Amino acid sequence: MDNIASSKKKLALVNAIWWVIISIIHSLVLTGFNLTEAQAIVDSFLSNILLAGATILITNNMRYYLPRREKYWYVLTISISVSAIWLLITRLLLGFIFRSDDHYIMILSRSLSIRFAVAFLMVGCMAMISLLWFTQEEQKMMEARKNEAEQLTRDAELFKLRQQLQPHFLFNSLNSISALTGSNPEKARHMIEQLSDFLRGTLRKDEHQWSTLEEELQYVQLYLDIEKVRFGHRLQTAIASDEASLKMKLPSMLLQPVVENAIKFGLYDTIGEVNISINAKVEKSYLEVTVQNPYDAETAQPLQGTGFGLASIQRRLFLLFARHDLLQTKRENGYFFTAIIIPQIF
Repeated sequence: MDNIASSKKKLALVNAIWWVIISIIHSLVLTGFNLTEAQAIVDSFLSNILLAGATILITNNMRYYLPRREKYWYVLTISISVSAIWLLITRLLLGFIFRSDDHYIMILSRSLSIRFAVAFLMVGCMAMISLLWFTQEEQKMMEARKNEAEQLTRDAELFKLRQQLQPHFLFNSLNSISALTGSNPEKARHMIEQLSDFLRGTLRKDEHQWSTLEEELQYVQLYLDIEKVRFGHRLQTAIASDEASLKMKLPSMLLQPVVENAIKFGLYDTIGEVNISINAKVEKSYLEVTVQNPYDAETAQPLQGTGFGLASIQRRLFLLFARHDLLQTKRENGYFFTAIIIPQIF
């Protein structure tokens, strides 16, 4: 607000200086026609005060009514009309003030066409400047509203994606607990305790959209501990990260669905031991996290799920960074690699 007020004061000062300069030039020109200094000053002061008022009128008119398709005809018409009215009022006032001076009246009458041309030029220029200025301001406001609406839409979609995560994970965990209740009640109770710790932590982080990698890996470890209760020794994990990467930022709860996807395609429909590895490193100004899991194309396709997985991660990254290349996957030598690249915008 202070900057806006300061800008308005500067603009008003520049405008005042401009009219003072015009008035001085006007007076000097009139003295060249054998008019007295008093006549030149009065003529210049009165004429330019009225002309300045006309330009202010034009500016305020453009502020509240901005012509569209007819804008050029509108500018031409209003410039001619205002200039004619200004000339009439100026002629009447100056003629009345100097009605006893025939020489001045003669000079005034002969200069009417020049006065009208100058007034038309000044008013027309101000009308065009005001038109361009307020059109640009309107476009800026429309762009700001559009960006705000898009941001609200992105935030709403991101919130929806994040809210989908907990029920999705919760349903899977409850299914696992249900499966263990009859066969191994102790493991089921332990899994419930771990699930409680995990959900308590995620609920505390709901208000924060960003986390450090170190925080994310802690939640991933909790998730893995829950899954290890279910799969036992079959699930082996390895997490590797350097000191620099642990301080990097990434969207909250971004890694857990990726790890869940790795477990689903690595462990389901198999009976052997499976290794899931998570590697994090810093590449220039990017955080790169790679999740590796065994992959069997023959058993992976028939698996059924809720559809919430890598597609949601891809969408979330696009909403945050407007890029489609931040989630990369590949299959190589019986392994599936999922790489997430996070730009550091902080």
